[in-house]
Amino acid sequence: MSYLFIEYPKCTTCIKAKKFLSSNGVEFNDRHIVENNPTEQELSKWIEKSGLPINKFFNTSGKLYREMELKDKVKSLPKEELISILASNGMLVKRPILITDNKVIVGFKEAEWLEVIKQ
Repeated sequence: MSYLFIEYPKCTTCIKAKKFLSSNGVEFNDRHIVENNPTEQELSKWIEKSGLPINKFFNTSGKLYREMELKDKVKSLPKEELISILASNGMLVKRPILITDNKVIVGFKEAEWLEVIKQ
């Protein structure tokens, strides 16, 4: 199975997730979320594959999220517009993201990741 690990290298949660993958012998392709921001097409596919609502893809604790006053907008804007906002800046996207052939996981919860890598 192929794994794509999307991270912001200074993010402590991303560092923990990366160590988790390495310590479990998982080979993955690494992608810097700011230098190589997800496209609208990628985000659409990942959101669908994850089965999560789009709001789970927003980095709600980020400075940019607050500056753009997205808290209420996320509840009311159409999905296409929200995907466009996410694609505009990698710092708006929650991370880490682990993408496999058939699953997308947003954020790091060790038990959830373990379940996916053991498949």
